[in-house]
Amino acid sequence: MNEFEKIDVHTLLPQQEPFVMIDRLVHYDPVRTITALEVRPDNIFADDGHLSVAGINENIAQTCAARMGYISRSSGERVKIGVIGAITGFSVNRTPLVGEVLTTTIDVVQEVFNVTLVHATVKVADETIAETDLKIALQD
Repeated sequence: MNEFEKIDVHTLLPQQEPFVMIDRLVHYDPVRTITALEVRPDNIFADDGHLSVAGINENIAQTCAARMGYISRSSGERVKIGVIGAITGFSVNRTPLVGEVLTTTIDVVQEVFNVTLVHATVKVADETIAETDLKIALQD
């Protein structure tokens, strides 16, 4: 287990149960953040044995939130709230099955003032199941 995986994700996110859509922070550096989520049958976004597209989208958004939560926590500040300003190029190749583990990676493309542009990739093992670009504005 790496140092990030020891962090309780609830301390990084404004969301709380039953709406938490990441299990652990796997990696953080200034450009890349990676989280993991096991799709469980009691997941609020699970339906007919699959995680819904809305659940994938929320997983991506919470990976972005975990990034900002980690940055805030590391600098001793309160966790800032981000607002999604745009989602573009969202594509889903398939919805994940209950029991599968999602690995979600966001790469920062650009940061200007309080706006961050990221590219997100969601994988199950080595298979890319979803990708998108997001524009996120941080609230003060």
